[in-house]
Amino acid sequence: MSNVRFTRPDRFPPIVKNLIILNVLAWIAQLSLDSQYNITWKGALWPFNTPDFKPYQIFTSMFLHAPSFQNFFHILFNMFALFMFGRVLENVWGPKKFLFFYLACGVGAAVAHLLMQHFMGGGVPAVGASGAVMGIMVAFGYLFPNTELMIVPIPVPVKAKWVVIGYILLDLFGGFGKIAGDNVAHFAHLGGALTGFIIVLIWNKTNRKTLY
Repeated sequence: MSNVRFTRPDRFPPIVKNLIILNVLAWIAQLSLDSQYNITWKGALWPFNTPDFKPYQIFTSMFLHAPSFQNFFHILFNMFALFMFGRVLENVWGPKKFLFFYLACGVGAAVAHLLMQHFMGGGVPAVGASGAVMGIMVAFGYLFPNTELMIVPIPVPVKAKWVVIGYILLDLFGGFGKIAGDNVAHFAHLGGALTGFIIVLIWNKTNRKTLY
């Protein structure tokens, strides 16, 4: 007979909590201090063939968002998705592993955006946690594919795997469709999604005793 210790999942685990706090504080700083310190200009991810590009922007850009109340939905959606899906993954993986995953997806998103911007053109800087969040959503959809989610305005529950596939298809269409007026960094989303998929695939192959 062996002893089995059960731990209650944390409803608001520390890494998810601190990431949300950090993103919100950064957004508030952008709103209140941008005119004085140019936070968004300095921290956004600029194309690497422009004089405004700095290597540190690969990290700082994932903690900044569109600095206006008109774009409040940008940070709201990212933080809501981080809370809903990230807390599950952090409880499964633990804080250190989850933090590595989040940052890796953010970096993967930034690299993908820089590469596609270089080959397809464009000189607009990018901000947002969307790439890292897409990696989290992909990991959740991979590990818990049949979890039913309510997606507005769809009136019936949709399984997580179909939600993730739907978002990826939308980004593929948006990225290659070049729709006028579309200011979403679709390839950053796809880069984060691909990075997240690769990492969770490797982790699952090296930990075959784990089944979700």
